[in-house]
Amino acid sequence: MNDWTTKVKFRTAGDHGLVVEFADIICADINQIVKQLTKYLNDQQLKGLIEVVPTYRSVTVYFDPLIITRPQLSNYVSEILSGIKHFKESLPSRVVYVPVCYSGVMGPDLEFVARYTGLLPNEVVKLHTSKPYLVYMLGFTPGFPYLGGLPEQISVPRQEKPRTKIPAGSVGIGGNQTGFYTIESPGEWWLIGRTPIKAFNPLSPNPFLVSAGDYLHFTEITIEEYFIIRRAIEAGTYQLEVSYLQDGDSNDYNHSTRGFYNNPR
Repeated sequence: MNDWTTKVKFRTAGDHGLVVEFADIICADINQIVKQLTKYLNDQQLKGLIEVVPTYRSVTVYFDPLIITRPQLSNYVSEILSGIKHFKESLPSRVVYVPVCYSGVMGPDLEFVARYTGLLPNEVVKLHTSKPYLVYMLGFTPGFPYLGGLPEQISVPRQEKPRTKIPAGSVGIGGNQTGFYTIESPGEWWLIGRTPIKAFNPLSPNPFLVSAGDYLHFTEITIEEYFIIRRAIEAGTYQLEVSYLQDGDSNDYNHSTRGFYNNPR
């Protein structure tokens, strides 16, 4: 990360948007800077700041031009970045465990992914559940997590013709990315499983299951366990498993559990 500051670009996004672009690649180191800048701006509550939106490799800052000008905001962000390059803030990350059923109708494309990659279906599942994935950003549909770090062995090009309707909870692979559909929607990823977890609830004070900077770890469950968990979620009794890791070290877990806060009832 030694030379990332030389590549920072400030771009205009309409009358009240400033894009701070760090690089033209997707990597965890750059995303760490995105997280630090986002956290700092949100913590400072700068007058005139409306919203801070992180992405894979940039931060878009929306502001009120009647309160703070674009040059003033650019100078303010530059000062923050000059401080960030001299230290690396410790940012513990949540790891949210998402149970997934990979069998039968829950994973209609698992056999295709196995054939395409030359693996057995259980080997695809083993690789897919082998590590936590960094949530780089949310988008496409409300709360849809774009996850980085998919093992190359199970990377599969996206479908040429998108499906018109994909069930909520479907877990998919598209290129070198993976994620799961939080609501029923069209999509072009290959579906290898489904989770009973409700990742988006517009009626909740905190409607999203995960945020950018969290990690998501898929775990395999049976079809019987899928329906048991789904009933527990509907009853509001399911305990979501969460752990914590330090500085993106996926080997440093501090396991804990908490209630399922996103009760869909």
